[in-house]
Amino acid sequence: MNYLRITLLLIFFSNVAFTNPINIYQYEKNIRDAKDLLVRKKTSDIRLFYTPTIKNAQTLLLEIYGKRISDVKLTFKDLNLPFYKNPFRKNYFYALVPISYYEKIGPQKVIISYVKNKKREFTSAKLRIRDAKYKSEKIKVQKSKVNPKNNDKIRTQKEYKEAMEIYNFASEKILWNRDFILPMYSKITSEFGTKRVYNNTLKSFHSGIDFKAEVGTNIIASNSGVVKLAKNRFYAGNSIIIDHGQGVYTCYFHLSKFLVKENDVVKKGQLIGLSGDTGRITGPHLHFATRVHGVLVEPENLLSLLNSLKNR
Repeated sequence: MNYLRITLLLIFFSNVAFTNPINIYQYEKNIRDAKDLLVRKKTSDIRLFYTPTIKNAQTLLLEIYGKRISDVKLTFKDLNLPFYKNPFRKNYFYALVPISYYEKIGPQKVIISYVKNKKREFTSAKLRIRDAKYKSEKIKVQKSKVNPKNNDKIRTQKEYKEAMEIYNFASEKILWNRDFILPMYSKITSEFGTKRVYNNTLKSFHSGIDFKAEVGTNIIASNSGVVKLAKNRFYAGNSIIIDHGQGVYTCYFHLSKFLVKENDVVKKGQLIGLSGDTGRITGPHLHFATRVHGVLVEPENLLSLLNSLKNR
């Protein structure tokens, strides 16, 4: 645990120089979560590693060790997902299973299959989904932003469809380069998962984490990838979405300026934009969100899991 924490700190400082203190208290908790592989299930062909207890809106990491196996995949409810080869460890495969914010609390099961000697074999992983007990907060915004006019509704529906088409695509190729980093380092003003009550009406939950940022603050790419979207949107304002491969996406909202364009290939730590106050917003900040196979998940948990792949 100490090794991974120190590694993250070194990564933070080695990519970008900052004068303000780094607020990573949430990371420390999630680093511990990432190392808690409590179940090691064995069959004659494979060894399966995973954490059997997980909270809603977190990501389940499953790892399989097996020689001469292929076409490893899983089914979780209505999700059919592939396992990918772990680029850091020979004969290891991994899969990321996004647990929905609205997932039912209680026992669940993941069905896993693989091919060995031309025969498909099956095993399973038993889970228990726990309630993360996210907080609630009240927000005052212009009524036109909460209840948009017809033209704006058409726009938001189009933007949502466009974004989901991006998020639901998962390339076979891994595009990220080892450890993920934060897009900026400052105080976190709003945590992921908080229930959002706009003008006394429950509308949604907070889909990312908000970093305190004055207009014009540098925003960097959390890891290498391809810019799939860089445009202004009704709710999120100036938005950037980066595809990191294999169903992993990071999102950067409310920017004041774009420094990349769609289809640009970016490197980890590259300057991609400046923070701002565009879109539905009460003040300038950076909204940072993550998705796995189209599902919104807790950013700190996901990044710590991805960073742990080479250290297990």
